[in-house]
Amino acid sequence: MSNKVSASYEDASPNRASIWMFIIPSLLGLLLFMTPIAYEDGVTIPIAILASEFKALLGASAPTVVTGLICIAAALSVITTVFKPLHDKALLSTLFLTSYPWLILRVLGAVFAVMTVNGVGPELIWHEYTGGLVLKELMPTLLSVFLFAGLLLPLLLDFGLLELTGSLMSKVMRPLFNLPGRSSIDCITSWLGDGTVGIMLTNQQYEQNMYTKREAAVIATTFSAVSISFALVVVSQVELEHLFLPFYFAVSLAGFIAALIIPRLPPLRWKANAYLNGEQAETCELASKSMKELWSLGIQGAIARAEQSRGAKAVLVDGAKNAAEMVFCVLPVVMAIGTLALIVAENTSVFSILGQPFVPLLELLSIPEAVKASETLVVGFADMFIPSIMAASIESEMTRFVIAAVSITQLIYLSEVGALILGSRIPINLLEMFIIFILRTLITLPVIAGVAHLVF
Repeated sequence: MSNKVSASYEDASPNRASIWMFIIPSLLGLLLFMTPIAYEDGVTIPIAILASEFKALLGASAPTVVTGLICIAAALSVITTVFKPLHDKALLSTLFLTSYPWLILRVLGAVFAVMTVNGVGPELIWHEYTGGLVLKELMPTLLSVFLFAGLLLPLLLDFGLLELTGSLMSKVMRPLFNLPGRSSIDCITSWLGDGTVGIMLTNQQYEQNMYTKREAAVIATTFSAVSISFALVVVSQVELEHLFLPFYFAVSLAGFIAALIIPRLPPLRWKANAYLNGEQAETCELASKSMKELWSLGIQGAIARAEQSRGAKAVLVDGAKNAAEMVFCVLPVVMAIGTLALIVAENTSVFSILGQPFVPLLELLSIPEAVKASETLVVGFADMFIPSIMAASIESEMTRFVIAAVSITQLIYLSEVGALILGSRIPINLLEMFIIFILRTLITLPVIAGVAHLVF
């Protein structure tokens, strides 16, 4: 939290209505986004349960529904971008007016979706491990998450919870990661729920000039962690469920070390410490204050933020805009990029060749079946689940343990998180994402290998 923000409410004298305006929506936000609940033999958050139930309600029609939405987005984007008939309609322009490279991706996403849902055209596009995987497995989940998370995100963003958390957590986040305390919310939401929700939350705050370019880039590529529930799926795929506790310890330790190191390296260290509107960030001195002072500042900031709320109707409208932006702007891009990435992974040896330089490192770390393991390390850039699928055929439990854990700590994969970042306004390009992916691999691999040697 910057000094300019804290100064504006330092002498605020809140009334009781303002206090309740902060407390009630914030508690609802905590309940929906950050309260762990046992669900179907796993642990998740209520917003993920709502998304899961909606996905189940769609059932077999989900791919068709998603295809329809993507086609609508592509068609309106072509009309709006080429002919510009909506210059006086701010919301529609925001949704459908785009640059020509992004327009091509939206159209390509629609073409891939239509081909996949109908099973027509080249099989490599609609195969169950390429377009079929993206459209039938990933996209219904994203649609469900986008609808509920987008609609309800204002509960976290607009009523003061981030102001209070940002003040209190600055004692930890600033010294360790040079990030605002509020970024801890993004991390916990991803960890308990889904990395896509974390990306949405980060992008929303970046667009509201709550994060600088550097902060948004760091949080999106470092703290949008894989959920516990997905980690359970990965460890089950490599048949190591009985080792989940040491497995998740290895993932957490490696992720923490990566979070300390990678933001201090290029390309993240080169990102401007300025907001989207061009303003330079001010020096934050909150970390030097006492907890009592931080609590007082946090409460005052939270209530001041709650007082700015425009009521339930405005919150619903803002939430609907969030959801519409994610559905119409991001789903087509994810469909296009995810399908292309999986086509490359499944039908070429590109990722196997890129994995060859890791063989000496794996051998140095005494990882059995190093050549097979090397083939899985870079393919995770296409999709996080592919390394675990490939690792299932490896005999060594230690190697399967290492591959599965590394695939989670790599964090950035084009079939979902990478495509979401590219489709958002977060200032990270494809090359930078790949560099960060490689850095994460190089840093987390030795840590995970060390834990693996202790376990095995």
